[in-house]
Amino acid sequence: MAQGEATGAWGRHERALSQAAGAVTPETARQTAAPDREMTLAQMAAPALLLLLVLPAGAWPGLGLPRRPCVHCCRPAWPPAAPGSFAHRSDGDEWVRLPRVQPTINISILKGEKGEAGVRGRSGRSGKEGPPGSQGLQGRKGQKGQVGPPGTPCQRAYAAFSVGRREGLHSSDALQAVPFDTELVNLDGAFDLASGRFLCTVPGVYFLSLNVHTWNYKETYLHIMCNRQATAVLYAQPSERSVMQTQSLLLSLATGDTVWVRMFQRDRDNAIYGEHGDLYITFSGHLVKPDAEL
Repeated sequence: MAQGEATGAWGRHERALSQAAGAVTPETARQTAAPDREMTLAQMAAPALLLLLVLPAGAWPGLGLPRRPCVHCCRPAWPPAAPGSFAHRSDGDEWVRLPRVQPTINISILKGEKGEAGVRGRSGRSGKEGPPGSQGLQGRKGQKGQVGPPGTPCQRAYAAFSVGRREGLHSSDALQAVPFDTELVNLDGAFDLASGRFLCTVPGVYFLSLNVHTWNYKETYLHIMCNRQATAVLYAQPSERSVMQTQSLLLSLATGDTVWVRMFQRDRDNAIYGEHGDLYITFSGHLVKPDAEL
């Protein structure tokens, strides 16, 4: 029944096409321009297309159209529970896992144009001070500067004395200071001849020297004293000949210290020789360097 209806529909379709083709003659085609021919062909094809659309689905097999076998357009889901991608080598082989491909995106393609600079933010807190770096290279010598104003004169400190005794002196029953009667040098009057003592007013290092002449057959025993402490000794044994004896030293003195010569009393007679015509006994000292320059 359905096949008969399809055959009748197909016959009507062929008669319609024959009538449509007969409406156009060769003479008419030669007289019609190219746009008219296109329009005529469109009008001829329109009824055929409408006829195909209105045919029922069951009429298509009866038209005698060639049939193509059904082909799978997508891979069947096997194995259904195993994750990943599988491929089938052949009908008798097993399914094998395909290599996994990790897609990558080139970010440089997606990068847009550079935007405008934003508003500058607030300054952060200062960091901790780092360790000192290594010493850099020495720079070049700079230009010579201008001459400065003249300075104040240097204040040098001076202290010196040199005294003598022309008269000889014998020891007594007790220790005694040797007095002097001749002043050679006495800056600022720091040496007292009567007491035989030098008073230090400029602290520093001093050079001291004592010279005496011994007495025949008598002992010579003297000390250079600093305050009440013996710092150096001058000694000569009794002899039939008199000789010159000397003692010298460097001594550090503070302000208020006193320096003097003491005669010592021994069992035998102790004496130093002197006469008014010549100066045999001398005691000298001077400042070498003040404490301010040390």
